Amino acid sequence: SDEKLDLNDSKWEDIHVITGALKMFFRELPEPLFTYNHFNDFVNAIKQEPRQRVHAVKDLIRQLPKPNQDTMQILFRHLKRVVENGEKNRMTYQSVAIVFGPTLLKPEKETGNIAVHTVYQNQIVELILLELNSIFGR
Repeated sequence: SDEKLDLNDSKWEDIHVITGALKMFFRELPEPLFTYNHFNDFVNAIKQEPRQRVHAVKDLIRQLPKPNQDTMQILFRHLKRVVENGEKNRMTYQSVAIVFGPTLLKPEKETGNIAVHTVYQNQIVELILLELNSIFGR
């Protein structure tokens, strides 16, 4: 909403509150950051040979609307910084991918493949984090 927030207020000291709000923002978008119509394309990209995955994912991201690409780049750069501080926060590439994968990337209609989808969702987010510079440049 248009409410002004003071992030110095003590109620924001718990990082889980801020992280929960970030996840809720992405979860409540009318369409996920990785749009519905590209879900299967991203899943197929992550199933490719390891050397081809980065190129395939990069090409798919370029097909997304520009606001999605821009938001994605800022978000993933932030999440990469979270992982780089893993000694303090105990967050790894895999744990960040588990937390954000299903929130950012999901099929429009859930089928019986929820567990399989979750594996691919996590792998896609992890790949982007690991290959951030290759995918978005410096």
